[in-house]
Amino acid sequence: MKDSKKAQLRRGATALRQQFAQHPGSVFSHVLGVAEITAVVAAHVHNYRERIYSPLDTLRLFIGQVLSSDRACQDVVGRRLSERTAQGKSTCTLNTGSYCDARARLPVGIPVALGNKIGARLESMAPKAWRWQTRHVKLFDGTTVSMPDTPSNQQAFPQSREQKPGLGFPVARIGALIGLASGAVLGYQVAACEGKGTGEQSLLRDLLDHVAPGDVVLADALLATWWIIEGVLARGGDVVMAQHGRRITDFTRGESLGGFDHVVDWPRPPRPKSMSAEQYARYPEQLRMREVEVDGRILVTTLLDPQAVSAVSLDSLYSMRWNIEVDFRTIKATLQMDVLRCKTQAMVEKEIAVYLLAYNLVRWTMAAAAMLMDVLPRTLSFTGANRLLAAFADQLRHAPGKRVTLMAGIVLSNIATLKLLNRPDRIEPRAKKRRPKPLPLLTVPRAVAREEIQRKRALAGLKLAT
Repeated sequence: MKDSKKAQLRRGATALRQQFAQHPGSVFSHVLGVAEITAVVAAHVHNYRERIYSPLDTLRLFIGQVLSSDRACQDVVGRRLSERTAQGKSTCTLNTGSYCDARARLPVGIPVALGNKIGARLESMAPKAWRWQTRHVKLFDGTTVSMPDTPSNQQAFPQSREQKPGLGFPVARIGALIGLASGAVLGYQVAACEGKGTGEQSLLRDLLDHVAPGDVVLADALLATWWIIEGVLARGGDVVMAQHGRRITDFTRGESLGGFDHVVDWPRPPRPKSMSAEQYARYPEQLRMREVEVDGRILVTTLLDPQAVSAVSLDSLYSMRWNIEVDFRTIKATLQMDVLRCKTQAMVEKEIAVYLLAYNLVRWTMAAAAMLMDVLPRTLSFTGANRLLAAFADQLRHAPGKRVTLMAGIVLSNIATLKLLNRPDRIEPRAKKRRPKPLPLLTVPRAVAREEIQRKRALAGLKLAT
């Protein structure tokens, strides 16, 4: 790679860090350095032409696009024209074709690698005050997103079978591990919503390599299976989950630890057809599990010592699982990832990767603000932080060294004031007050509906003519 390109990469990496209020003297400055950003880009793009939309500039603009309320490609090329004009460079056209081509060329491995690095390091660097009993807790859950109804998307992520062809939209399932302390996405998997290996259990099994010794995996009852729990134990972690609905809990069995609290052995299930006898024999014959009922809910865990972890502590920890629901709501509603915009499988996967990278970048800033002002990052408003970063984006990106340190400090200290309201036991109805417009539902493909409108207009014209 030419020296000019290396210098351009370093400038782009510096601008990206500064845009999210990171500078060499910041608290979390080592989460993702300039050298690491340039190394990731260079590893995935060995050679490229010097264009208006270089790989890192394209990624930065793509990140800005998903964080924007507009999300239109036209808005992106307008901002690029503004940047180049302000920098005294040659202007670029407002045609979106070049930017869309640059997004298509951008390797998906770049946003995936950068997002994973940020997530893993934010969680590992979280101070003990942010953790649960000094341990890292990793939340898992799944969610779905829809996308444009195109042949490529339908083939990769088929719509529900209950919908007629042409009336539904392709749907993808996303399973993610999210750090309880930092709120960052540590890893994720994308699959269709039907077929073998597309369920949440399969997605979690594919993410177990993100579990480190000492971690606690927190998930709902669907994930409380023998194979998943064994996979976590094999990696040195523990689990806290609600009891699976198919498993019967009998507190008269096992070793009693108190009222409705005991330790039992879960025998190894029968060998799956896809597993060889040799593989099956490597698994332990049973798992030592603790089952405890608190407030009418049965929890299962591998934390067996009631002196170290009481039933009340387990219940309190499991209630924190709700954070991942809030995180998904932030990603899907606040960042508007609920409905994707890309029209091919490759671009859909890239769009998801950039959304989650952008989410982690904002979480990076929030973690720095929390550390600076000695508050918990989970108490800060993601929406407020994103708005403030958008307001300061251009100034932070182009500020000189000493100036960016001052501006970043102002941004971080103000983000730390954007605290969420404490609303314990909040209850809201899952209903809408505003009435929708009384339009009929589309019951045939849109093209067929257009043809019917044209046919009726033609018939009306003939009647008037006669």
